[in-house]
Amino acid sequence: MKDKGISPDDIQKFIQEKLGSGVQVQLFPQQQKVETDEEQPTARERALEFDYKPSDIKKHLDRFVIEQDDAKKVLATAICDHYHHLQHGSDRDWTEYKKQNIILIGPTGVGKTYLIQNIARLIGVPFVKADATKYSETGYVGGDVEDLVRELVAQAGGDVHLAECGIVYLDEIDKIASPQNTMGRDVSGHGVQRNLLKLMEETEVPLRSSTDIASQMQAFMEFQSKGKIEKKTINTRHILFIVSGAFSGLTEIIKKRIGSKQIGFTGDKTTAEEEHSLFSRVKSVDFIDYGFEAEFAGRLPVVVHCTPLSVDDLYSIIKHSEGSILKQYKRDFLAYGIDVYFTDDGMRAIAEAASLEQTGARGLMSVCEKLLREYKYCLPDSEVKQFVVDRELVEEPMGMLNKLLEDPTLFTAQVQRWKLKRLEQDMRSRYGIQLSFTDEAVEIIGAEAQKQRLDPDEFCEGLFQNYQHALNLLSKRSLDHAIVIDADAVRNPGEAFEKWIRNSFK
Repeated sequence: MKDKGISPDDIQKFIQEKLGSGVQVQLFPQQQKVETDEEQPTARERALEFDYKPSDIKKHLDRFVIEQDDAKKVLATAICDHYHHLQHGSDRDWTEYKKQNIILIGPTGVGKTYLIQNIARLIGVPFVKADATKYSETGYVGGDVEDLVRELVAQAGGDVHLAECGIVYLDEIDKIASPQNTMGRDVSGHGVQRNLLKLMEETEVPLRSSTDIASQMQAFMEFQSKGKIEKKTINTRHILFIVSGAFSGLTEIIKKRIGSKQIGFTGDKTTAEEEHSLFSRVKSVDFIDYGFEAEFAGRLPVVVHCTPLSVDDLYSIIKHSEGSILKQYKRDFLAYGIDVYFTDDGMRAIAEAASLEQTGARGLMSVCEKLLREYKYCLPDSEVKQFVVDRELVEEPMGMLNKLLEDPTLFTAQVQRWKLKRLEQDMRSRYGIQLSFTDEAVEIIGAEAQKQRLDPDEFCEGLFQNYQHALNLLSKRSLDHAIVIDADAVRNPGEAFEKWIRNSFK
């Protein structure tokens, strides 16, 4: 009878017998078929159809990350240089290119990771992020830095060619800086730096780790079926490495090198402006004094500094960023059929509270979660269908929650007013007409809209849809006053338009 070999189920059973029934094995993506050069057009080729300018990348980042303009410009330029080299790497004029690995400096929560994630997403290359503190020198307890490169292959769906164009992002790199006088073996400092150094230059990384059980079992299966084990590797020559950290204390090293008096720093405490100025003068020797090996610091030629976020920055993030955390909370409440609206003063109050957390943009998540946790729990069981997060609610969340539960229509009038504001803005932009609504009109519109299960602004658009000619006629008149929509205008819009047009010719 022909030997059918070992199946993935056999591997699963074998490992569970050894390690327990709760262990699940996910075979390394290299088991997937890797496309050969003849079978491509590949994702790599699509990624290398790189036609971005630095300004294009910055504009994309502006949609998601607030401020950090200097950091965006430096990053965008370095990224363009790197991927243009990949496009033209076979040309004679590009063969002497030195890879521009990047070091990002900045406190927690200022958007360092978010910047790189959005760049990778824009270009279409795999992205891997990890903390440097989880790794140790090969042969010691801890992760192996080569796993970062293997993870790129996993993120690329097993496509080695695409993974070789990917981005590896290593955070908390400052934590593996080691004092020059370290005694004994330093397995998590200089040892990790030396291992990373190999990856940042050019090396071949085996796709199967010698310490990974699943990988070794795959090799055993391959040997049983083919009689040999094919050694598969990934080349790191074109993988871009970006490291980041807060680098607490680095400014003191820079000060000492250039002299505080020389640059006009006389106080003991460094201000944010002074810190930014100091980081703009950082050199490789400062990183060496901080605890990096000279070769390691030399492989990170591009230095990017992200500045701390102010209250204004945090406010802009939640109000204008496409990645605003408030969108997540709006979706959370909509899952229960509840609309939540955030006023400007409410968003400002959230930003002020987040600033006190001193964790950058991460503080926004902390504040919102504390603020709205009880609302998420209580409101789905209530008759509340909408509420407004204003400054009063941010400062007295439980008091406002109790009021809302007692009166589910507490914010109805405010929400209707807010929605009609959107209509006013739309009419101003489309027709140049300034509208205003009386309180009685707002009440009638709200009641009628509720009957028809429409938003107030949608109800008004339906009310006006038969009067496009009148709107166009009014738009051509130079009106020096607002058109006031009262109860009569809501009940009989035709007569109201005739009156507005007559008045416009007086």
